[in-house]
Amino acid sequence: MKQSKMKKFGSIFLASTLVAGVLAGCGAKDDSSSSSSSSSGGDSGSSETIKIGGNLELSGAVASYGSSINDGAKLAIDEINAAGGINGKQIDYIPVDNKSENAEAVTAAIRLAEQEKVVAMIAPATSGNTVATVQTANQFKVPVVTASGTAETVTVNEDGSINDYAFRTCFIDPFQGIVAANFASNDLSSKNVAIYMDSTSDYAKGLAASFKEQIEKNGGKVVAEEAYVTDDVDFKSTLTRIKSANPDFVFIPGYYEEVGLIVKQARELGIDVPLMGADGWDSPTLVELAGADALNNTFITNHYSSGDPDQTIQDFVKAFEAEYSKQPNAFHALGYDTVYFLKDAIERVEGDITGEAIQKALAETKDLSLITGTFTVDEKHNPVKSATVLEFVDGNQEFKSKVNP
Repeated sequence: MKQSKMKKFGSIFLASTLVAGVLAGCGAKDDSSSSSSSSSGGDSGSSETIKIGGNLELSGAVASYGSSINDGAKLAIDEINAAGGINGKQIDYIPVDNKSENAEAVTAAIRLAEQEKVVAMIAPATSGNTVATVQTANQFKVPVVTASGTAETVTVNEDGSINDYAFRTCFIDPFQGIVAANFASNDLSSKNVAIYMDSTSDYAKGLAASFKEQIEKNGGKVVAEEAYVTDDVDFKSTLTRIKSANPDFVFIPGYYEEVGLIVKQARELGIDVPLMGADGWDSPTLVELAGADALNNTFITNHYSSGDPDQTIQDFVKAFEAEYSKQPNAFHALGYDTVYFLKDAIERVEGDITGEAIQKALAETKDLSLITGTFTVDEKHNPVKSATVLEFVDGNQEFKSKVNP
């Protein structure tokens, strides 16, 4: 997902001041245990364990995402430790709740790097929160890997420079927008489409832009473009304008809190055409807000489907269900994959296990087969991997197709 919905402005300033040491006592440990901000990532070369941090949204506005990633990560860590760990060393996992806020994400990153001495971190679920931690990652030379931060700016700055210590296990937003547009054109034969996006979310705006560009390349026409803002609850006036444009398809990039209400109100107004979004829809709360019936004839692009017949995926689904008594969603799978991404890199480290050594190994990853796909990390630290299209049927996600990059 692209930019976080929460307050994100000023996080770069806050990150720099925190790293400089203006804010003290950001973790539970005493200041005397903290290292200099210019030091390298924690060294597990002679330690009995490998410390990996989790900087996740375990409470707050998007806790559904962070908690799911955390559950998937813990399953992977339990499996790895039970099998003997990484090169004989157990993973010591240290999760910290960033409360779905940029400032808290920065504080958590500094605590994990400076005080807990982790050698790598699972970065926040949202791109905005992840971007807020990148300066800390670069400063302490501790790689951060986001499971679901799909914004291009997570790994690449606006000037084109690469954030050396930032990686991801998910695909990026432009790919999702293209996949959605091609699905609308090729699978649903849509010609006149509407776009309804969150104008306060860079995630939504980025998806809308790539979707619009591709749908027009396909010969389609955008007959209506409307916007809402985060935390809106009444969407009927803009939905009425969309209905009057008579689209045969509506693209709604956004997060589940608003999207659930949008879908419900759209159906109540008689908008019965296909609706589609992206990975930001993926939460059980969406079904609670929209209702199972309203979600029929809606689709999303996502990173994985528990209904994919691939045997590796089905084995993961069984293991997850045995542990948590529920079916894993894409965020569970991405959290699981993020740990195995780190494991693969750490296993290829020669010598001491440091943040710098892991960063180099992550960047050199090739043909790594995980639950959400097989990928090679490109020069921008993005995995080149497939996307999945899912359909909601009576409140359940059903596998439609897999799309290669």
